[in-house]
Formats: sequence, structure tokens, C-alpha cells
Amino acid sequence: MTRSSFYMKMITSSLLRRRSRMLVALLAIAIGSTVLSGLVTIYYDVPRQMGKEMRSYGANMLFVSTSTLSYTKDEMEKAKTLIASENLVGFTPFKYQNVRVNNQPFLVAGTDFVEVRKTSPFWYVSGHFPDEVKKSEKKGIEVLMGQQVASVIGAVEGDEVKITGISQAGKNFEKKVRISGILQTGGNEEDCIYMNLSDLEKTTGLYGLVDVVECSVSANAEELQEYAKKINNEVPEIKPEIVKRLASSEGTVLNKLQALVYIVTLVVLILTMVCVATTMMAVVAERRKEIGLKKALGAGNQEIVWEFLGEGLFLGALGGFLGVILGFFFAQAVSINVFSRSISFSPIIAPLTIIVSIVVTGLACLIPVKSTTEIDPALVLKGE
Repeated sequence: MTRSSFYMKMITSSLLRRRSRMLVALLAIAIGSTVLSGLVTIYYDVPRQMGKEMRSYGANMLFVSTSTLSYTKDEMEKAKTLIASENLVGFTPFKYQNVRVNNQPFLVAGTDFVEVRKTSPFWYVSGHFPDEVKKSEKKGIEVLMGQQVASVIGAVEGDEVKITGISQAGKNFEKKVRISGILQTGGNEEDCIYMNLSDLEKTTGLYGLVDVVECSVSANAEELQEYAKKINNEVPEIKPEIVKRLASSEGTVLNKLQALVYIVTLVVLILTMVCVATTMMAVVAERRKEIGLKKALGAGNQEIVWEFLGEGLFLGALGGFLGVILGFFFAQAVSINVFSRSISFSPIIAPLTIIVSIVVTGLACLIPVKSTTEIDPALVLKGE
């Protein structure tokens, strides 16, 4: 039998002989490792989860024109390519036109309803969006009417109204449109009438121009600033404006959540150290005669210390391994219940958790192990 295999057999035999006490220490380490692994997983996944959650509150970046009221679609597309596609949640263009309905002035916005549902998921529509009906089944142009507009003109879902205005060529236009749904947001969106951008272009004769684009980007405030700077340099006709209310709120919430993760993790690790140290102190007290006998037979302090440290580090590695498995399920349960989304396992967390568990257990064993060097074999064997 080699020296290392004999050492491992001695450690495992010692642990099995005192399995009730060691089970308590192992349980404490496993719980600590579970919380550590779970919270670290959540810590790294929270920005992604919070980013998706915050996107439900609307766009966090706007594209406006630097000089005129509008800019071209080509300029818009060029600016869009400067944002990483994996970070772009939604990209909604808007073109506005003054019109009259029942001789009352209103604002019509041409947009892309597919993208609207990505950048403004909070829109509540009584009825349906204009793009939810196949073109072959449509009867003319459908619009989405804001609640305030509908209240003023006394319109409801399914009604037909006449929209009049002045086209790009300076000629009067008149279009009958059908209201596919009534929009309710509790904000300024209720003051507009919305139709497909292509329908608005055909109606007004104004093609290829956009007034503003709402962008929903999964990024923190610093990353948004970098995108804005890049767009300013590459597309001078467009001025990116960050919606600071959303960007700063997201950063504040993330900082507080991450600070909470730090505090809870630290407290749990300290409690784990206390529990392991207490258990090992009891084991040392229980084995005083055994330690005294080993010293009397010629064992040095170094051999005694490594034996106890080996037991502690073995428990730390085993507890860390259990914590990695349980921690993932813990993080998964928290993510699903809080964010309603699952998380992915990060391979780097496994070795990190095991290493931290071993280090914490080793530190917790220092005081009990140090006390073994102070045991006098003569006094112990005499029963004092």
C-alpha cells in the first residue's frame, strides 16, 4: 500500500467512525456551498434576467434626427447594424403625419407592429393589431386607435372612420380606415392613431423617411453609451438618445441585488465556518487520548495536523461537490419563481464552489487543528 493510499484510508476510516459528527459538518458545508453556488449563478445571471425584465417597460434608446425632422431608412439600417444583433430586443421605426378625423386634428403614426410588440410589450389592445389579419382577408387599411382619440370621436373597435390630410405632393388625401383595436397604455400613446408604415407611405406619398426609432437593447448604461458613441461617429445624421430613466433604474436595481448577493453569501460562509470549527473542536476533544497515544508512539505534530486537515479538506471537497449540484437547482427555482425564466449552468461555477468550500473548511479547521499540537501525551495518558 502506498503512502498516499494509506493516508486516504486513514482519513476515510476516521470519518466513518465518527459519521454522526462528520455528517453535521458535511451538511453545514453542503448548505453553505449550495447557497454560494446558487447565489453566484444568480449573480451572473441577474443582469441578463433583469435586462429582459426591464425591456418589458419599453425602449431604452431613441434614434432622432440631428438636423431635420426625419432621416432615411438607409441611415436607420446602418445605425441598426452597429448594435450587436444578440443584444437587440426590438427596433421600431415611427413616421408621424398630421391628419383630421371628423374634422378634428390628430396624429397618425406609421410603424412596424411586429417590432412594436417587442419594444412596447406593455401595450394593451382591445381587439387586435392591424398586422394580425392576413392581407387577403383585409378590407382596406386597418388602424390601431388610441383610447383618448377613440373617446373624442366616439369610435369603437370595428368602426370605419375617414382620415383626411395633405400628402407630400401638396394634394389633399382622403382614406377610409377600419379600427382593428383600441390601444390603452395610460400614457401619451393613447393620443395617436397607428397604422402600418407602408400604408402611411402609400397614403401620404412620402417614402423612405423615418422620424424616430425606438430601440430596446439588452445592455447596461455603460454599454448603451458605447453604442450611442459609435452610432454618433458612424451615422452623423442620427442622434441616439438614451432613456436615462430606464437605464439608470436598471443599473440601480442590479447594484442593489448584487450587493445583497455579496452580503448573504458572506454571512452563509461565516456561519459555515463556525459550524465546521465547532464540530472539529468537538472531534479533537473526543480524540485527545488517541492523539496522545500517537504522539507517545512517535507521531509528530505535523503528522497529526495533516491528518485532521485532511479530514476537513475531504469534507470540504465533498460538501462543495454536493453544493454545486444542489446550488444549480436552488438557482433554477429562484429564477423561475422570480423571473419566470430558466437559467443555464455555468461550468466555471463548479470548480469555483469546490475550491471556496475547501478553503473555507480549511480555515475553519485551523483553530481546532492548532489545539492538537498543544496536547501533552503524558498528561492525556495519565487521564488528566
